[in-house]
Amino acid sequence: MLPADLRSAETEAHAAVQAALASQTKGLWTVEMRFEGLRILPVALRQLAALTPAHPEARLLFPDAGATALAKRDAPEQAAQLLALGDLLRLQQADGGSDGLVLLAAPTPADYEQVESLCAQHRGSLVMINGRLEDAAIGIGTVARERRKGFLSEWQAAYGLIPTAEGALRRTYPDDWQFYRCDPDGYRDVCSFETRPDREAQLEALEEAAR
Repeated sequence: MLPADLRSAETEAHAAVQAALASQTKGLWTVEMRFEGLRILPVALRQLAALTPAHPEARLLFPDAGATALAKRDAPEQAAQLLALGDLLRLQQADGGSDGLVLLAAPTPADYEQVESLCAQHRGSLVMINGRLEDAAIGIGTVARERRKGFLSEWQAAYGLIPTAEGALRRTYPDDWQFYRCDPDGYRDVCSFETRPDREAQLEALEEAAR
């Protein structure tokens, strides 16, 4: 069943992230909740709060100082755990790396270089929440594109709840991706995929289900 609301989805995401973190001591994980108009700041702060009891060293990074200042204003009780991406990079340079759990809130292609550098020097796990590091402007066949492709392939989906043209995709680690069709009376489970299905695979599954 798909979660009934955002808070239910956040509860699912927290459980999936906990399972993912327990599966290995170091990993690159993603959490995606792709809904139009979703404010990522409160979602990220709630995920940090949920994970802190088991991971008191956890930190939440924002792409820039402005977003970090806004987060500290909205959650003063969590201020010590909130940093800008560049802040942790400077700490890594001073300390020879970093440890513990790090959450990244919505980095963009403009943050790619910093995120890649951060991951290279981090000895713990990272969880990227609604990040978009792909850059469609980079030409096919370039060295930069191949490097990005290699780095992005290292990330695993801990949780995904993603609307599609016909329904929705959902993944809760360690389960497979589940594909749902939106019918007049609600969402109906179509099939599962071991890896995230592309548009073509989704259409093929719908055609097969309609036979």
